[in-house]
Amino acid sequence: MPQKRRSQSWAELKQAGNECFKTGQYGEALSLYSQAINLLEKSGQKNPEDLSILYSNRAASYLKDGNCSECIKDCSVSLELVPFGIKSLLRRAAAYEAIERYRQAYVDYKTVLQIDCNVQAAHDGTNRMTKALTDMDGPSWREKLPPIPTVPLAVKEKLLQAASSAPMAQENGVKENRSQKVGDVKKARVLKEEGNALVKKGEHKKAVEKYTQSLSQDPTEVTTYTNRALCYLSLKMYKEAVKDCEAALQLDSENIKALYRRAQAYKELKDKKACLQDLSSLLKIEPKNTAAQKLMQEVQKMK
Repeated sequence: MPQKRRSQSWAELKQAGNECFKTGQYGEALSLYSQAINLLEKSGQKNPEDLSILYSNRAASYLKDGNCSECIKDCSVSLELVPFGIKSLLRRAAAYEAIERYRQAYVDYKTVLQIDCNVQAAHDGTNRMTKALTDMDGPSWREKLPPIPTVPLAVKEKLLQAASSAPMAQENGVKENRSQKVGDVKKARVLKEEGNALVKKGEHKKAVEKYTQSLSQDPTEVTTYTNRALCYLSLKMYKEAVKDCEAALQLDSENIKALYRRAQAYKELKDKKACLQDLSSLLKIEPKNTAAQKLMQEVQKMK
């Protein structure tokens, strides 16, 4: 039997590891993934993506086995090989959370949401970490965070293209009800920039058209919603502004601009309670936001 295993290819070892993982045999899966990694590294045919997957799979086994420190190490290796891998980021975040390294977990969850805002596990993780960090560090908890990496546009575009060509090959945790029509992220960015230029000229109605076209290509870009909401405010289309801010907040529940602009819209719609709720939420995230403080004072004086 051992002789047979030694003759297996790394891909066969990986598949055997996957089967063990599915049936809850995490120790055996660890062993098989380790053998696959050693075999692939010694073969001289190192493919970063294949190695990255193997390290990420072994990390999942460590996580299930309760070995968080080894899970974190393997995820970090996986992410060095292929930066911004969703599975590795989620697994490392879960391991950080399990050992109460909440700041690092928050950063990984937020990074996932930059790549794909449809990952519910990352939304849930971000909300848990926000609560934990607020309890631990108080309202200024954000000041103590490590830097959150900026995900390059090329990474996001590659993920969208992969989703378009292979919709069944989703990462763990990604919603499967993603729109089948995947747009052009570069085209969306160009249209958004054209909208921004029109805003600077005060041509808000034309800017709305550009932002709408941009969102048809990439409906996951938070700033396009908040920018269009700004235009709607200028055009006195307050209900539309509220809707865009709601869309932005579904993607990023702590977006300052979305909370502030929705509060502005609610003020104009005479919805004092909703306006104050948004400003209160905003000031919990950013206690020193002077614009929000000023608006709150104005609204509190409203009858």
